Amino acid sequence: MSSDDPVRVYQQYATLDLIARGRAELMVGRGSFIESFPLFGQSLDDYDQLFEEKLDLLLTVRDNEIVTWQGGETRAPINGRGVYPRSFQDKLPIWIAVGGTPQSVARAGYLGLPMALAIIGGEPARFAPLFDLYRQAAEKGGHDPAALKTSINVHGFVAETDQTAVDQFYGPSSAVMNRIGRERGWGPSSRAQYDRSTEPEGALFIGDPETLARKIIAHHEIFRNDRFLLQMAIGLMPHDQLMRGIELYGTKVAPIVRDAIGG
Repeated sequence: MSSDDPVRVYQQYATLDLIARGRAELMVGRGSFIESFPLFGQSLDDYDQLFEEKLDLLLTVRDNEIVTWQGGETRAPINGRGVYPRSFQDKLPIWIAVGGTPQSVARAGYLGLPMALAIIGGEPARFAPLFDLYRQAAEKGGHDPAALKTSINVHGFVAETDQTAVDQFYGPSSAVMNRIGRERGWGPSSRAQYDRSTEPEGALFIGDPETLARKIIAHHEIFRNDRFLLQMAIGLMPHDQLMRGIELYGTKVAPIVRDAIGG
C-alpha cells in the first residue's frame, strides 16, 4: 500500500467486488519488498508515513462516496470528489496484513481492523505475543477484541502422502526463495533447512490431509485465529499437482479442521 494509490486500489477492488457480487476482500500492508518505492518515485525514508496516510485515505474512500480528505503530507488533498464505482458490499472488508512488526500489529488493533499475520519463517508459535498486542491495542482504541477477526497466512502444500507433498513443493519453492535471496545477497537455502521447516513446529504447512489438518488445528489452539490461508502456488508448480492440492485442501483438510474447531 505504501507505494500504491489508494483511490485506484479502491476502484479496482470495488470493480472486483461487483463482479463477484460481494465476495471481495482487501489485505493491505506496508510491503516486504522495496523495489516499488524507487519505481514509483517514493522515498524509503517515508516508508511508514506513506502507509499511514494512504491507509487513512483508503478507509475514507471506502466509507464515503463523496470524498473530502486533507490528511497527509505525501499527496494533495481531495475536495468533494466522487469515487466510483462503489463496491457491491456496503463496506469493502479491509484487513491489515503484517509480517511481525509490532507497530503494524498495534495500529491494526487500535483502528479496529481485522489483521492477517504472514508467517514465512521461524517457529510460528513465537508470533503468539503479537496477537496479544493486537487485542490489547484494540481495547485501547475502544474496540471489542472478540469482534475483530484474525488470520494466519502461511506457505505450504498438500498431497496424498507426506513425502509426496514435501518433495513436490521443494523444487518450485526453493527456486523462488533462492532467486529472491540472490537479489538481496542472502546465501542459498538447503534441503536440510527446508525439511526442518516442514516439521510440526516449522513455518511450512506441508503433508497429507491428516498431517496438514493436525498442524492447522494445533496452531489454532495457539492463536485462536478466525481464518487460515494456505498459499500453495510458490514458484512454477505443475498445474496438475496444484489442482490436486486445492482439491485435497477443500475436500479432505477443511472438513477435518471444521469438525475439530467448528465453523
